[in-house]
Amino acid sequence: MRLVLNLIWLVISGFWLAVGYAIAGVICCVFIITIPWGLASFRIANYALWPFGRDVVDRHDAGAASLLGNIIWIVVAGWWLAIGHIVTGLALCVTIIGIPMGIANFKLIPVSLMPLGKVIVDRP
Repeated sequence: MRLVLNLIWLVISGFWLAVGYAIAGVICCVFIITIPWGLASFRIANYALWPFGRDVVDRHDAGAASLLGNIIWIVVAGWWLAIGHIVTGLALCVTIIGIPMGIANFKLIPVSLMPLGKVIVDRP
């Protein structure tokens, strides 16, 4: 079932979300000081490409630098990304087939708000 949901997700919105996050990652990596956000953006792109069967969990070794980076991220980009995921998730939930896709979009909200100090793990 995960494979079917991931393939539908990939066609409907996953590919374009991943491309958008990857482009943002490349732009962030061009500027030396924003490399941590670029790497986090690549991590979100990886998760946005194939979300079913995987979860985002907090890294326990993330410290104050991740907290400060996440606060900066929320102010600069995270808030707008979260609003975009909310609107897209609500739009996808209008149809029965789109409900799992909308829920997957809602799962992207926490990582789009605070991407630093997170890791993606496979669900058993």
